[in-house]
Amino acid sequence: MEQKNATNKNVRPAAPAAAPGEAKGGSAFAAIVIPLAIVVSIIIYMFVLGNGGNFVGGNNANAALPGNYLGIVYKGGPIVPILMSLFLLVITFSIERFLTISKAKGSKSIESFVRTIRQKLNVNDITGAIATCDQQKGSVANVVKSGLLKYQEMARERGMDKDQKVLAIQKEIEESTALELPMLEKNLVIISTIASVSTLVGLLGTVFGMIKAFSALAQAGSPDAVALAEGISEALINTAIGIAGSALAIIAYNFFTSKIDELTYSIDEAGFSIIQTFASQHGDNETYTA
Repeated sequence: MEQKNATNKNVRPAAPAAAPGEAKGGSAFAAIVIPLAIVVSIIIYMFVLGNGGNFVGGNNANAALPGNYLGIVYKGGPIVPILMSLFLLVITFSIERFLTISKAKGSKSIESFVRTIRQKLNVNDITGAIATCDQQKGSVANVVKSGLLKYQEMARERGMDKDQKVLAIQKEIEESTALELPMLEKNLVIISTIASVSTLVGLLGTVFGMIKAFSALAQAGSPDAVALAEGISEALINTAIGIAGSALAIIAYNFFTSKIDELTYSIDEAGFSIIQTFASQHGDNETYTA
C-alpha cells in the first residue's frame, strides 16, 4: 500500500496522532530560528570575525594577520553572514529533525517492535499487541495501535462482510499514517532549499569578489595588487562557505529522508501483518471473542 499517497477528504484522528498544535509549533520554531540565525551570524561576523585583533594594525580595514582564519573569513565580505546564517540553519534544523525522528521511533528498536507485533498477531493476541504499542510509543506505534483498535472493532462488526472489514482496517492505517508523516517531514523542505540556495549565494559572493578583483586590474597604470588579492580571496571564501553549507544540507536531507523511509516501511510491514492476520483468522460470519 502507498502510505505517502494515501489521502482522504474526511480524514479523522484515529490514534494519538500529530495534533494541530504540533504543526503550529513546528511553524513557530522555524519563524523564530530563521531570524535568530541571521542576527547571530551578523553578530559573529562583526564582533568575532571582524575583531581588530585579527588584522594588521588592529583595524579590520587592513589585511588579516598571516594564518588568522577568522580575519580571512571576514574578508569574504557582506555575503559571509548570509552564508553563515544558512550554515547555522542547517545545523539547527538537523538537530531538531534528529530529535523528532528519534522520538517517532519510540522507546525501543523499531525492528524489535514490529517483530513483537507480528508475534502477537500470530497468536491472535490483539490486546497484547495494543499494550506493546502503548509501551513503544512514537509515530509507528500510534499508527499500528490505530490499526489494532480498528481490528477489534471490525472483529465485533456484524453488518459488513470480510472484504469490507479488511478495507476499513487498511483505510484506518492509511489515514493514521497520513496524520503522522507530515510531522516527520516537517522542516525537511527548509533543509532541501538551503542545499540549493547556499551554493547560489556562495556563487553570488564569488561574482562580487571577481568584480572587485577585475576592478583592481582595470586601474590605469600598475594594477592594485592588494585589491586584486582581496577580490580573489573574497571570491574563494564565499565559494568555500557556500559549498560547505550545501554539502551539509544535502547529507542531512538524505539522511533524514532515509530514516523516514525506514519508519514508513515499518508501518507498511506491521499494517500488512494486521490485515493478513484479520483476513486469515476471521471469516465473514465468525464471532469475535475478546
